[in-house]
Amino acid sequence: MVNRNLIRNLESDDTLLAEIDSLASGTEDSWLDSIELEESIEINKIVEGRILRMDEEFVLIDIGGKSEGSVALDEWDEDEDPPEVGAVVRVLVEDVEDEFGRTDDPHGMVALSKRKARKIDDWERTMESIAEGQVVKGEVTRKIKGGLLVDIGVNVFLPASQVDIRRPHDIADYIGKVVECEVLKIDAERRNIVVSRRSLIERKRKSDRESLLKELEVGQTRKGVVKNIADFGAFVDLGGIDGLLHITDMSWGRIGHPTEMVNIDDEIEVQILNIDHEREKIALGLKQLTPSPWDGVEEKYPVGAKVKGSVVNVMSYGAFVKLEEGIEGLVHISEMSWTKRISHPSEIVNINDEIEVVILGINKEKQEISLGMKQTQSNPWENIKDRYPVESVVKGRVRNLTNYGAFVELEEGIDGLLHVSDMSWTRKIGHPSEMLEKGQEVECKVLSIDEERRRIALGLKQLESDPWATTIPEKYQPNQLVKGKVTKITNFGVFVGLEDGLEGLLHISELSDDKVENPENVVKVGEEIEVKILRVDTEDRKIGLSRKRVQWAEDEAPEGADGGGDGRSGAPSSNELKGGLGSSGPMFSMPSEEEEAAAAEKAAEATSEETSEESSEESSEESVEESSEEKN
Repeated sequence: MVNRNLIRNLESDDTLLAEIDSLASGTEDSWLDSIELEESIEINKIVEGRILRMDEEFVLIDIGGKSEGSVALDEWDEDEDPPEVGAVVRVLVEDVEDEFGRTDDPHGMVALSKRKARKIDDWERTMESIAEGQVVKGEVTRKIKGGLLVDIGVNVFLPASQVDIRRPHDIADYIGKVVECEVLKIDAERRNIVVSRRSLIERKRKSDRESLLKELEVGQTRKGVVKNIADFGAFVDLGGIDGLLHITDMSWGRIGHPTEMVNIDDEIEVQILNIDHEREKIALGLKQLTPSPWDGVEEKYPVGAKVKGSVVNVMSYGAFVKLEEGIEGLVHISEMSWTKRISHPSEIVNINDEIEVVILGINKEKQEISLGMKQTQSNPWENIKDRYPVESVVKGRVRNLTNYGAFVELEEGIDGLLHVSDMSWTRKIGHPSEMLEKGQEVECKVLSIDEERRRIALGLKQLESDPWATTIPEKYQPNQLVKGKVTKITNFGVFVGLEDGLEGLLHISELSDDKVENPENVVKVGEEIEVKILRVDTEDRKIGLSRKRVQWAEDEAPEGADGGGDGRSGAPSSNELKGGLGSSGPMFSMPSEEEEAAAAEKAAEATSEETSEESSEESSEESVEESSEEKN
């Protein structure tokens, strides 16, 4: 074949041109033979050629048909014998020259590749010997995106997810290792083979697992290798099946993380604790290979004994105290102090504190010990009645105010409840803040003590005599006219303040002779009015009042004066008032004492109903608040 690049380079050489013309001249058959030979060279076909010569970069090869091609010298690997003139090699035809020759080849020859020819040969030989599902063996050559390349005669792809059952931390650790894999997929068109090492391992482990599960029994001691570690424990390969060694079964003592006891690839001896054949799960134990410190714990730590220990953990509900290695007890927050109100155990103890505790109870089956700190001291409630006898007068500081009363601190941790109903004999108190404030020093009387529930009832009003039994019945009597200020208006009547803390009820029916729909249309809060006392109920501590009867008394006064009667009392000699036209019948009649008493009773009943409703609401609030306080 003519190298026309060379011709263009030597166009000035007339002698050479003449020789070329003479070579080009010939019979028609010789040209046809040359064309047929040129057409016989196919691109992407492997042919055999003979080495003609070499230079520093290329090897010139005769592939027949008067065609020559070049192969880069670096296509011979270092472990191969170097090329020699006359040697036959297999090459792949990559490209052929055109009329102007190849532009990427300085020699203007057919482009050949020895390396690609070898790969194609290897691929074809491999395809003759393997199939999908077949097990192959090869060396991991390098890491690529998504997995590894394994040389089984040709490079095959081993995805990272198929390297092992659990994906390794770094798959590059497998480079240089010989591995066995199963052929998952062959793509002949793309010359791509995907293999899996994981499928082989899983198949083998399944077989091993089935046989191993038949051998394993609870209580057996087995050796295994730690394969993985999590926060909750370690997975141990028993030789085909993994078992879980939970962190709580690693040591009788307290450990923070499994790595304190084991590391990956450690060979350890474990005990079979439980086998779930259906789910193929095995529970393992390490601490069970040593004697349990809970054996004989009741003899070592009898209930009621005082012992010392170290605080190892503090939670919101209490503190864990280590009595010895493997034995811990809980001091509940309620068992830390007889008197202090503790929001969090850290107010009393901290980790690593050495403390003295009392054994309160032992549950050997659950391996639990209840401990107490306050039991190491005397209980201040045991002699509370001696220090604060009933009816004694005590002093304290108002620690807290609630809707139903005030808590008075008598000493550190000892509180008494001053209920709102025990603050005043006469004053209606809506909230303790009307009489007391937080932090105030106050003097009270001890009303009662409940040692079992640890409660002390206090009274403020009991420091004075009950005015309802002495002064009020003497000072306020039925039919008496008194003045007072309107303190509160309700839909059923008006409350009138007679003196500081003492109120009477003026029922809506006793406001006026006319029917009253709204008391506010008749009187206003703060207005001073004159009223008549209908009755004084010392038992229920109520005073019934009337305003309309004051007018009746004023109307009766003139006639009473003529008869020499008391104008203020307004009591006529007769219940009937007669007209002035000589008629024998009464113009109208005044109510008798029985009728007045009935009206007063009606007003008192209305007052009692309203007060009962209010008392019911207060009692409900008190119950809720007391319940809340008990919990606190």
